[in-house]
Amino acid sequence: MIKFSVNIHRGCFGGCAFCTISAHQGKFISCRSKENILREVCKVIQMPGFKGYLSDLGGPSANMYGMHGRNLKACEHCKRPSCIHPQICPNLNTSHQKLLDIYHAVDALPGIKKSFIGSGVRYDLLLHRGKDEEANRSTEEYTRELITRHVSGRLKVAPEHTCPHVLYLMRKPSFDLFYRFKAIFDRINREEGLNQQIIPYFISSHPGCHAEDMAELAAITKDLDFHLEQVQDFTPTPMTVSTEAWYTGYDPYTLEPVFSAKTPSEKLAQRMFFFWYQRDQRPAIERELRRLGRTDILDRLYGGAPKQGSQRGDREPRGGHNRRGAQAREDYSRRGGQPREDYNRRGDRRSASYGEKTSSYKERTASYKEKFASYREQSASYGEKSASNREKSNSYGEKSYRDQRPGSSRRGDQRREDYERRSGRDNYRPKSKNRRR
Repeated sequence: MIKFSVNIHRGCFGGCAFCTISAHQGKFISCRSKENILREVCKVIQMPGFKGYLSDLGGPSANMYGMHGRNLKACEHCKRPSCIHPQICPNLNTSHQKLLDIYHAVDALPGIKKSFIGSGVRYDLLLHRGKDEEANRSTEEYTRELITRHVSGRLKVAPEHTCPHVLYLMRKPSFDLFYRFKAIFDRINREEGLNQQIIPYFISSHPGCHAEDMAELAAITKDLDFHLEQVQDFTPTPMTVSTEAWYTGYDPYTLEPVFSAKTPSEKLAQRMFFFWYQRDQRPAIERELRRLGRTDILDRLYGGAPKQGSQRGDREPRGGHNRRGAQAREDYSRRGGQPREDYNRRGDRRSASYGEKTSSYKERTASYKEKFASYREQSASYGEKSASNREKSNSYGEKSYRDQRPGSSRRGDQRREDYERRSGRDNYRPKSKNRRR
C-alpha cells in the first residue's frame, strides 16, 4: 500500500483468468465498516508529511465496495468463477450507494482536501444497467463523481486486450465497453472543463494471443491516440487458469489447443507492438508485419511510406498547407510558367542589401588586419625588452649576494662574536627554525 492510502475492502468477484486475488483473498467482498475507515483516515491525517490528499481510497477493484448477491443462499452454491463474465449475474447487487457514502464521509473530515482513487476501476460495472432503477441511478452518480472529484489526473482501467477471443480467455469484457466508457469520460471532462487522462492496462503474450493480435491492438490504441506505458508481459502464476493453459497448451474447459508465446523471441515479437511510436522499434515492427502479410496494419500505424528519420510517420499535414500549395500551382500555371514580377524586385533588394553587408565586412576585416599588425609590432618590442632583461639577469648572476652587499657579512660576523661573548661559549651554532628537535 501507498503511505497516504486506505484499503476499504478485500476480495474480488471479477474472476480474471490470469489473476490470483480471488484465490488468496476470496471471491466474496469483505468490507470494512464506515466507522473503521474514518478512524484510519483520521490517523493518516495526523501522520507527518500529510498535506490533505489521500492517494487512494480503494481495494483490489476500486468500485466493488458493498457489492454482494441479493440471494446469498444462491451465491453459496454458485459454481461460476466470475460474477461479471461473460455477463453480469442478475443476482449481483451493483449499487454504488455505499461507496458514495464512504466518499462523502471522508471528504467531510477536517484536514482532507481531496481523496483520490488510485486503484483500478471496473468500467463494466459502471456501464451495467439492470432492473433496479435505484442501483442504476447510484451508478450514474458514482461515475460522474468519480471523474469530477476523485481522479488525480489519470484514471486507471484495465481492458487488458482488444482481441475478442483473447479477452474471452482472460474473462474480460468486450473492448466495445471500453469505447463506451471512454466516450462518457471525455464527455464529462468537456462538460466540467477538466483535462484528465484515462490510462489503460494491457497484457502481451497471454495464452491465445498471437503477434497479429498484438498488431491489431497497436493499431486500435493508435487510433485512440494512446502511447501505452502501463503494460506487462504475461507472467505465469500459480492457481490461475491462464497458467494452466500456458503450461499444458490446452484450454482446461474445452480441451482445445491454445497457442502461448514462450521463447524470448516470440514474447519480444508481441511486446514490441506496445511501443509502435518509438523510433527504435519501427524497423522490427515493419519486418514482422511484412512477414505476417499485414501491410494494412503497417499503413494504419505509419501511414504508408513516410520520410526516413521521421518520428511519427502517420502525422498528417497541418490544415491549410495543401490549399496553399494548390493555389500557388494554379497561379503559376495562369502566368504561363513565368515567375511573379515581384520576385525580381525582391531579388534586387536582397542583392543590394547583401552587397552593403559584404562591403561592411571587408572594411571590418581591413581594420582587424591593421590592429593585428600593430599587435605584432608591440609583441616584437616586448621580445626585445625581454632579451635585454635576460642579459641583465645573467650579469647579476655572476656576482654574489655578498659582493652586491659588501657590509652584510661583516655585520653578521660582529653579531655572532657579540652573542658568543655574552653566552660564554666558544663555538656558537644557532639552531635553524626548520631543524628537528
